[in-house]
Amino acid sequence: MGQVFSDASEKENNGELVSSFNKYFKNIKSGSTIISSKTSHSIEQHLKNGNIQGATSTIRDALKNIDNVPINIAVTGESGAGKSSFINALREVGDDEKNAAEVGVIETTKKITSYKHPKFENLIIWDLPGVGTLKFPPKDYLKKVEFQKYDFFIIASATRFTEHEMALAKVITMMKKNYYFVRTKVDFDIDNEKKCKPRTFDREKILEQIRKSYLDTFHENQIGKPQIFLISNHNLSDYDFPSLVDILIKDLPAQKRHNFMLSLPNITEAAIQMKYNASKQFIWLEALKEGVLATIPALKSLSDSDVQKLEASLNHFRVLFGVDDKSLKLIAKEYQVPVEKLKEKLKSHSLLTNKENETLGEKLFKCVEKFLSVSGGFVATGLYFGKMFYFQSLFLDTVVQDAKVLLREACQE
Repeated sequence: MGQVFSDASEKENNGELVSSFNKYFKNIKSGSTIISSKTSHSIEQHLKNGNIQGATSTIRDALKNIDNVPINIAVTGESGAGKSSFINALREVGDDEKNAAEVGVIETTKKITSYKHPKFENLIIWDLPGVGTLKFPPKDYLKKVEFQKYDFFIIASATRFTEHEMALAKVITMMKKNYYFVRTKVDFDIDNEKKCKPRTFDREKILEQIRKSYLDTFHENQIGKPQIFLISNHNLSDYDFPSLVDILIKDLPAQKRHNFMLSLPNITEAAIQMKYNASKQFIWLEALKEGVLATIPALKSLSDSDVQKLEASLNHFRVLFGVDDKSLKLIAKEYQVPVEKLKEKLKSHSLLTNKENETLGEKLFKCVEKFLSVSGGFVATGLYFGKMFYFQSLFLDTVVQDAKVLLREACQE
């Protein structure tokens, strides 16, 4: 009798796991998932068959792949195209910071140079010499730059795209790789038009004219449906950069999306939300790998090692979303406000603050109470995770709200 009850309970738990898995991942847009449909289907089948070990193994392999898979982005274009500033902007590195891509009015890219993202070592942006330079003639270009290792190409220009770049786009298409035309320094054009024609100035009309001139050129060169994005390297939230990011994420293989999304600068609330969704998926998969517990986590069972992991997790999210002490100092310096004034507006910096005679359990329980009263937390989804992942989610939600607060503050300046 006891065995029958045990088997029935286990079957019910498996059914709940399958239902939870489907409910969560089927609601994520296909272009935003961090695991492939093949991996998702495999996990689902293992859970349906009660093969928890198989599901765990599949998830473990997927998470390991997500963490370690390399992302190689190639950026090419002629001298003065703004390649270096674009690369620095993608890496959230100032043009004058250490390890920044060299920016200058003379040609600075005479050899292939790689730049690792400061937060994600597996994400590398390659600064390639322009097509047609002395050492890289068109006929040898793809071979010399090791074409196959790049996930996609960004072809940048600040004026017009040359015949060499048009030819490169055609070859990239033949090789079944993705490329994107990026017209940089569009803010300069807008500013110049505004100064020269203040009475008839129409920003949207000017942008449309710029876009049309390029489309006409592409049509003349028999390049169908080109993807062109007008951007400003110094104001990524404006113009087409957000649209470029959306396309890149959609076109990347699922396992490469996670780190790419997390690497994005906090230029809009949509970008922050995108990073949040990627992090949430990762946490969810880790929780499923470790085993989902259908109970609210027991605070009193937290060990010293649990505390260290929680603190490390909170610090990781702060750095990831730019609300850590180092980032706050830079923001405070830029906007000339005291760091403490910024911290007053944030919640994540007080989550684990010690108070007199308050135990860790009491402290975290208050966090949970406050979190659930405001957002509903995981209870709202019907999913209850193991204690470590429950708090990771709480920390993530709090840090993300802080990042959005900072963004709104910056927009008001």
